[in-house]
Amino acid sequence: MKFGIDRLLADPALRQPLEGKRVALVAHPASVTQDLTHSLDALIAAGLNVTSAFGPQHGLKGDKQDNMVETADEIDPHYGIPVFSLYGEVRRPSGQMMSTADVFLFDLQDLGCRIYTFVTTLLYLLEAAAEHGKEVWVLDRPNPAGRPVEGTLLVPGQESFVGAAPMPMRHGLTMGEMGRWFIDHFKLDVEYRVIDMHYWLPNAGPGCGWPEDRIWINPSPNAANVNMARAYAGTVMLEGAMLSEGRGTTRPLEVLFGAPDVDAKAVHAEMQRLAPEWLEGAALRELWFTPTFHKHAGALCNGLMIHAEGPFYDHHKFRPWRMQALAFKAIRNLYPDYEIWRDFPYEYEFTRLAIDVINGGPALREWVDDAGALPGDLDALAARDEAAWRETIRPFLLYD
Repeated sequence: MKFGIDRLLADPALRQPLEGKRVALVAHPASVTQDLTHSLDALIAAGLNVTSAFGPQHGLKGDKQDNMVETADEIDPHYGIPVFSLYGEVRRPSGQMMSTADVFLFDLQDLGCRIYTFVTTLLYLLEAAAEHGKEVWVLDRPNPAGRPVEGTLLVPGQESFVGAAPMPMRHGLTMGEMGRWFIDHFKLDVEYRVIDMHYWLPNAGPGCGWPEDRIWINPSPNAANVNMARAYAGTVMLEGAMLSEGRGTTRPLEVLFGAPDVDAKAVHAEMQRLAPEWLEGAALRELWFTPTFHKHAGALCNGLMIHAEGPFYDHHKFRPWRMQALAFKAIRNLYPDYEIWRDFPYEYEFTRLAIDVINGGPALREWVDDAGALPGDLDALAARDEAAWRETIRPFLLYD
């Protein structure tokens, strides 16, 4: 198969509309061609007049480890072009930034999750392009989580940098498709083009979204492999908890939780008692780890690791958002007074609880904390929203 960047480079007819135009590239470390050439180098070598580049959260180089760690603007030392940060002094491209090019090529590898901020960066770029009369092309890449949809819709008024619009946590779209929905939903007047992939099979095994003949490169420092990408729509909620998500280890965001004062075996047993069907599609394994930094740094933590990979993975049964919610519920049942929810700022949101920012509303937290709430209550709420979202996105799909 071919990603958007590979098709653009291979087909002169696709590049022809860019002749005589100034081109900007939005990229990160995973913005590479099939032979692992970075897109910036490949586009310039192909003769495009690349006049600026943009980096999202974690930077063009992908060197910023954590949330709320900003990247400064710089000049590329090899090409001498400005490299603007969209996670520094600004999140939205300024007029001065937009003036550096005529066409903006968006080539970010996504994880298929609403909270992954590259989704919001695409929206902000489209809005700026509409305001300043610029073109946006998405060089499309796979959604490594594939087509499954999961989670409640973001509640209007709960928007943030990790929640751009009323979509569920696991949205099931590629960035090219997401741009089409953004333009329709927000009624944007912008010239938009998707250089689509050839032969992407989002439901075909064994990759189920990620082609097994392509190398995985971290799009952000803690996105180390496809297992993480599949689990992320659940495990990212740990960023709103006092429990460790495995930052400071070699396998961050692949664990359901880790803590020095929680019995993982007991939690697993309680999860199986509450809703065994929510554990299908992946294997859970008890583990111990000591984070070198971040939450519980230096403390021995007990937890559960997710293996949504190999013979344990069932693409159509695995539901990471429900699995993570169930872990929270089991901990609350076993430790009623446990301080689950993070009480310090998250993504520059200083008044709302981080877990509510992450979920786009309070429903999940309220379900966890309600002693009388059952798994079926959350399932009914989410299932309604998931069905509505599948219907909403149907006209914007490119690969089905």
